[in-house]
Amino acid sequence: MAQSKVNLKKQTENTERNIYYRTINAAGHNIFYRESGPQDAPVILLLHGYPTSSHMFRSLIPILNKKYHVIAPDLPGFGYSDSPTRENFDYTFDNLTNVMQAFIDTLELKRFAVYVFDYGAPTGYRLMMANPEKITGFISQNGNAYEEGLGTAWDAVKRYWISNSEKDRDALRGFVKEQELRFQYFTGVENPELIAPEAYTLDQYFLDRPESDEKQLDLLYDYKHNVDLYPEFQKYFREYQPKALIAWGDKDPYFLPEGAKAYKRDIPDAIVKLYDTGHFALETHVKEIAQDILDFMLTLPD
Repeated sequence: MAQSKVNLKKQTENTERNIYYRTINAAGHNIFYRESGPQDAPVILLLHGYPTSSHMFRSLIPILNKKYHVIAPDLPGFGYSDSPTRENFDYTFDNLTNVMQAFIDTLELKRFAVYVFDYGAPTGYRLMMANPEKITGFISQNGNAYEEGLGTAWDAVKRYWISNSEKDRDALRGFVKEQELRFQYFTGVENPELIAPEAYTLDQYFLDRPESDEKQLDLLYDYKHNVDLYPEFQKYFREYQPKALIAWGDKDPYFLPEGAKAYKRDIPDAIVKLYDTGHFALETHVKEIAQDILDFMLTLPD
């Protein structure tokens, strides 16, 4: 609790033009986060995906922080946040969301837009359904909520969902290895020289920690429950009609552009932008995406 008080006191400082690297206790876990921008500005919560961390937003935050208060946490088990043992923490998306709910409650976030990417999408959409009064709008960057968005790269994972067998789990162990990580970063990228090596190198460092592979395989198995929840996410979209910017690398082998276009079924006014790149679109198109976010933020309610 003392840690939380210290960090809440720090939050009274003006973070404009600086990026602060902070840790706060949420639901008993130390959660690392990056914070920047004027304290009295509209808040944007950035939620990363697999296998990265808030580091993926390192180039986006300095563009957004001139007008917005930006907060980017590392999910439990990722980056510099606590990575509790599997004995002490069930690696499910419900549990990731519970910790993130405690995070936004501890920081006393009353109203915010949310940027979701990859695993950040099912986590963020759970938060949105639980806190509709807090959400001013959302940006989904390759954050899927429709079955037609699941590419053939999911086929081996789907077999594991059906069988829950050790054989099919073991077949996915390459998912946390360097070859697969490079596949995620470079597939669909026209100019590979735009991909910063520190990005995938840092991701691999965290993936190589003890027990990390088992934790990630637990989450990969639990992803089937996100697919089960797709109809609930879509119902939320239809009912609340949140302002939405769908920003998508259209060469993503995991989340296809059909998944981006599908949002307009439930949110007809959603803005859909496709970029000629892969899964980690911020690595190659951060300026374009940032400008689209800045334009989008001007349309949101207070």
